[in-house]
Amino acid sequence: MAKYEACMIFSVASGEEALNAVKEKFATLIAENGTVVNVDEWGKRRLAYLIDDEAEGYYVFTTFESAPEFPAELERVAGITEGVLRVMTLKK
Repeated sequence: MAKYEACMIFSVASGEEALNAVKEKFATLIAENGTVVNVDEWGKRRLAYLIDDEAEGYYVFTTFESAPEFPAELERVAGITEGVLRVMTLKK
């Protein structure tokens, strides 16, 4: 088990219900495949540049422990999920 930190930026354009659904989906995915150490929600922030024509995003930083192959799966799922603007996973 290695320690990782995932920075996820979610779209706020779809509304609060859609945002909460996407946040819950990724919280569950991480919890099922590893151990969540810390979740730090920064909330809605202005983006430095437009991403998919959006100027604001909802930031969530999650520190977790998992098997080495899970971060690639996390980024794959994020890439095909509606409402995710960016995901970056770092090994700590």
